[in-house]
Amino acid sequence: MIIKKTMRKMIKEFNEWVSTNLDSQKGKTVIITGANSGIGFYTALGLAKLGANVIVAGRNKERIDEAIQAIKKENISGTVSASILDLASLNSVREFANEFNNTQTKLDILINNAGVMMPPESKTEEGFELQFGVNFLGHFLLTNLLNNKLDLTQNSRVVTLSSIAHRGASIDFGNLRVEKPYDAKREYYQSKLADLLFTLELGRRYKENNDPILSVACHPGFTKTELQRHLN
Repeated sequence: MIIKKTMRKMIKEFNEWVSTNLDSQKGKTVIITGANSGIGFYTALGLAKLGANVIVAGRNKERIDEAIQAIKKENISGTVSASILDLASLNSVREFANEFNNTQTKLDILINNAGVMMPPESKTEEGFELQFGVNFLGHFLLTNLLNNKLDLTQNSRVVTLSSIAHRGASIDFGNLRVEKPYDAKREYYQSKLADLLFTLELGRRYKENNDPILSVACHPGFTKTELQRHLN
């Protein structure tokens, strides 16, 4: 009963925040990676409520479909649709981008939200350490492959979720494929620093080319979502 009451209060506060702080997103095309749960889910819900056409991008179709059904129950004025994207596979990233570029005419907002945090030692399909591969490399490739659509869309933007964990990190170019003994925290911090460096350099290049695309990063705080499933 207490949990349900807390959830109702959170949803009420969420809806109030959305209506108070966000303008209409009617007609905008939005891609959100990892939007089937956590922060990505509520980002999709908030933008769909305000009229955006949101593409929920994730690797598990069943979970994506469940998220979409939940969003549709919340009186949205936009649309939500599913698309398969596995950021641990650069081939999957290319397939997703190719499908989008062939079927869509614009991209207003790309939100690089998906991520993994301190899992057991593992690698991506191409052999990169999983956190560096998913949190950074997958999103790096995705953003570049979708850049033409961003460029064709007025006032478009790229939002990448980083973390203040970047403060304790450095990029070790000799340890991107787990060449050294695995340290889950070190590898996570490195991936978040890479995200932030990418965001800043992307913004610099857009400005240098007089391109109006906005590149921003955000730290969402320590939030109890599935991202922390490997932590106690």
